[in-house]
Amino acid sequence: MAERILEVENLTVDIPVGGGMLHAVQGISFHVDKGETLCIVGESGCGKSLTSLAVMDLLPKKAIRGANKLELGGEDILNAGERRMSDIRGNTMGMIFQEPMTSLNPAYTIGNQMEEALKRHRNVSTREARDRAIYLLEKVGITAAASRLSQYPHQLSGGLRQRVMIAMTLMCGPNLIIADEPTTALDVTIQAQILLLLAELQREFEMGLILITHDLGVVARIADRVAVMYAGQVVEQGTADQVFNRPTHPYTQGLLDCIPIPGKTERNKPLGSIPGIVPSLVGAFHACHFAERCQYAFAECVKGDIDMRPAVEDGHEYRCLLDPETCRANAQKRGVA
Repeated sequence: MAERILEVENLTVDIPVGGGMLHAVQGISFHVDKGETLCIVGESGCGKSLTSLAVMDLLPKKAIRGANKLELGGEDILNAGERRMSDIRGNTMGMIFQEPMTSLNPAYTIGNQMEEALKRHRNVSTREARDRAIYLLEKVGITAAASRLSQYPHQLSGGLRQRVMIAMTLMCGPNLIIADEPTTALDVTIQAQILLLLAELQREFEMGLILITHDLGVVARIADRVAVMYAGQVVEQGTADQVFNRPTHPYTQGLLDCIPIPGKTERNKPLGSIPGIVPSLVGAFHACHFAERCQYAFAECVKGDIDMRPAVEDGHEYRCLLDPETCRANAQKRGVA
């Protein structure tokens, strides 16, 4: 059995706003094993980034975090104090943020920032920290690594800055890395290079990886397991094969219907779309969050909360009242299964 790196059970994030309480993340559960890649996918505003910030305990001050269980390597980090979390962040788990230019300090050199991370968590000399930084910069494909240490973030391209962020995250050899849309600001060619680099480094260092993205093409290339989020909830979860080839939840089917498939999508035929808008998450809401946009919705869908239920295969679950056979038949009609 694989070593469990992270276990999250019934995680919630509530934020007081002018109109009441915003229930941004609503009872989501997932886990990450050693050497495994979990992709959390969903449209903008569904709660993906807040989920990652909740795990790292980097939420805004007004945000209220709750969970039945939040464990990293068997240690309870839900109730860990700020001092303990400061020891964990950047050490046992690290995070690659969406935009490296806002994550790297423009007033300090690349070397200063990379060396600081290791010296903060390890009893090493400046020379040892420098050697580790050079090694990792070379590992992530940066040439003339030693000379890069004296450069400032603005002197590097977007792709190089993202590689520096990856190298910095690896300085202490974390067991878990959370990558929050790490390729959003990069062009397509550099995106592919960064994703390939992450996959190679994960295999080499046997880390757990949580990749947060809205790009299903990215997910298809790198994921072992997939969690699909919609309006603050996980609506489907399973292996990449299960979610892509046998999608069960209507929202997942709708997302896949929007993607052109080489050799399968007919030329000049309109791609699929999901009508309607995402419901407000402010205040109490007891119904299927996707009901108003779902072509298969019926009266029971708006009469109460919908729990996750198992699909046909082990480890594959979804949040819907329709039975798995009906969901599978609907997917086949839409041509996405």
